[in-house]
Amino acid sequence: MKPDTKTIVVKIGSNVLTQEDGSPDMAQMAALVEQVVFLRNHGMQVVLVSSGAVAFGRKSLPIPQKGDAVTKKQVWAAIGQISLIRNYREMFLEKGHQIAQLMVTKEDFRDRRHYLNMKNCLDGLLKNEVIPVINENDAVAITELMFTDNDELAGLVAAMIDAHTLLLLTNVDGIYMGHPSDPSSTLIRNVGKEMPDLSQYISSSKSSFGRGGMLTKMSMAKKSADLGIEVFIANGKKPNVLLDFYEGSLTCTYFEAGKSRHNHKKWIAHSETYSKGEIIVNKGAKSALLSPHITSLLPIGVVAVSGEFLKGDVIRILDEEGNKIGLGKAEYGAKAAIEKIGQNHQKPVVHYDYLYIYDHV
Repeated sequence: MKPDTKTIVVKIGSNVLTQEDGSPDMAQMAALVEQVVFLRNHGMQVVLVSSGAVAFGRKSLPIPQKGDAVTKKQVWAAIGQISLIRNYREMFLEKGHQIAQLMVTKEDFRDRRHYLNMKNCLDGLLKNEVIPVINENDAVAITELMFTDNDELAGLVAAMIDAHTLLLLTNVDGIYMGHPSDPSSTLIRNVGKEMPDLSQYISSSKSSFGRGGMLTKMSMAKKSADLGIEVFIANGKKPNVLLDFYEGSLTCTYFEAGKSRHNHKKWIAHSETYSKGEIIVNKGAKSALLSPHITSLLPIGVVAVSGEFLKGDVIRILDEEGNKIGLGKAEYGAKAAIEKIGQNHQKPVVHYDYLYIYDHV
């Protein structure tokens, strides 16, 4: 893999790979595979994050409506993943490309060691010209620790491998000012860093076969862009969607990438689920953290500490009203942090290099 090779993560939603009756759309799957191969043959490294296992399994094994919903989903995911990956493998091999399957849960990203282990695996696959196909392991994932949907997983993977681009393929052209089915609705084509909150325009409905909706796509797109990754939300059902991306003629909602962040910060940005404690800061510290200047979190700005965290754990940073400011890796444990509350001339509780500030605060 050349140092200047552009790496892109393509997330394919459940509704992109299924027909209206829920059956697998094999023609659409084949078309997307052909387009991924086109991108590979034109010098891009591609990682696929593909939904669809539950929908494939639902068609293979109808289960009566009665019964535990979680168990049914586990059964469909376990059955459907076989069909999903088998078809990907056959289609890519026909085009001369090898794939690899990675099944993950949110637990796999819980600490820096696990995170780097997965990153090393993905880097190794890409260096050996193998196309990774990633999906959440719904069959064994604990409900409380599941990804919001595969958009969240795709964003995390894009950050992990320092991808240049994230493409979220869904069944609409992007984010509209109004409902997508309303002819008078306008497609929002470009979202910059100073764009106001778009949630007021977005329907909260979710797909029949996936967990997520446009709100989660927008949230993940904004976070990824803030980490330095350009994001496209586009209609994966449209013919030649990836070719249009390559040619720069894609109809979509585009999120402009901010300044690229160090990989350590990218991991921290996605680690709120695993945070072990909280630091409450005063107004002065909040202003300093939110300023454009490089600032670490010092004990003098801390007013309270909670949780039983150790050095190296991820902690949440809040203001005195309970609003989220950011996340950081603790430079020392909770006991020492409590002892240093309000003190001057102390080393940072969180060093700037290991501090992630939310862009929406």
